Amino acid sequence: MIDKQIPTAADAVADISDGSSIAVGGFGLSGNPIALIEAILAQGTTDLSIVSNNCGVDDWGLGVLLGARRIRKMTSSYVGENKEFERQFLSGELELELTPQGTLAEKLRAGGSGIAAFFTQTGVGTQVAEGGLPRRYHPDGTVAVGSPVKDVRSFDVDGTPRDYVLEEAITTDFSLVHALAGDRQGNLIFNKAARNFNPLAAMAGRICIAQVEQLVEPGDLDPDRVHLPGVYVHRIVEVGGDIPKRIERRTVAAEGA
Repeated sequence: MIDKQIPTAADAVADISDGSSIAVGGFGLSGNPIALIEAILAQGTTDLSIVSNNCGVDDWGLGVLLGARRIRKMTSSYVGENKEFERQFLSGELELELTPQGTLAEKLRAGGSGIAAFFTQTGVGTQVAEGGLPRRYHPDGTVAVGSPVKDVRSFDVDGTPRDYVLEEAITTDFSLVHALAGDRQGNLIFNKAARNFNPLAAMAGRICIAQVEQLVEPGDLDPDRVHLPGVYVHRIVEVGGDIPKRIERRTVAAEGA
């Protein structure tokens, strides 16, 4: 039996060095691997290239690394809840590869599945395919780095020719994910919205590190409930069910409504 349990989050991320690329799970603030993120912050790792659906908020999730100037580049699909993200990007301090959400999900899944690239209709006829989408600005607001032109090909689909853009898969040095439960062999179960990007991020990392609320013995998980098999997971840390969790934007109904 391969026991993948690591005693602490700090031990689990100790070999993540400056300049590493990391795929990070989470959807909004749901399923953020906050214990692992804070461990990276504490050890001082910097110049990171992060792939994640979003960058948390100013004081939570990946936002804590961003606020400490530890992130060099973000590859994301949604960045609208973080004012510091906006400031760093527009001032030229941060590089951003803005990617359609479904495309980003498939790029991660493809990377984890050994698929080098794929064609999709998403982005055809826009700067996603035609290039020139700003990735980094100069401090004066002019574009320093633009996105490249991508290969576009026509395929017959149901007898109709349609254009598709070539998107390359994503693999990273590491991946960080949060799961509801896991066993010491790395099999993971995610809870509701936390399942949206965590399994995909896990697949894309050459070394996947998972924090779990509950760690059980091999055989204790119902195989039909396992969302990610342990073959994708290399290290697992138990953080407990009382780990802090945040709501990105609380919305409640008025009393009596």
